[in-house]
Amino acid sequence: MDPLRNYFDLVSRVDELCQRIETDFRMHLACRKGCDACCRHFSLFPVEAAALVQALDSRGAEEKGRIRSRARLAPEEGPCPLLQDGACLLYEARPIICRTHGLPLLAGTGKERLLDWCPENFKGVKSLPDAAVINLDVLNTTLATINSLFLAEIPAGKLHKERFLLADALLLDLP
Repeated sequence: MDPLRNYFDLVSRVDELCQRIETDFRMHLACRKGCDACCRHFSLFPVEAAALVQALDSRGAEEKGRIRSRARLAPEEGPCPLLQDGACLLYEARPIICRTHGLPLLAGTGKERLLDWCPENFKGVKSLPDAAVINLDVLNTTLATINSLFLAEIPAGKLHKERFLLADALLLDLP
């Protein structure tokens, strides 16, 4: 079986949720190509790194080489190495954090709960229904569990570390 199947199932569910929110609130969303201030260089779980490498490997040699060159030059702090001209070079394989960014995210427990979204989005919206809010704690716990299952399924090797900088993930050569 494909060790990435659980991750891709989660991505599919996250995309469905995000698409529903985007459809219901399309008049209140500013996110678009060129709106990229939030596209930062961050770290990934190994399962996300493997999915990015798989997407990169599906590209032609020239495009793959250009993306890897960008990754080699990427500073640890700064814009995402996949960001070019206001768009993601591997948009279809973007990590989950990129898929949910800008949408209403709920984090924390009890009185320490925080609801946050991009300040450019939802201007003039007085309240949001529960169905328009992504529970970040549940999502992160699910992703961490899927990452653990992924690591248990694959042989020990390059992917067996806690996190990868996105650029470092793009430089991995995987079987």
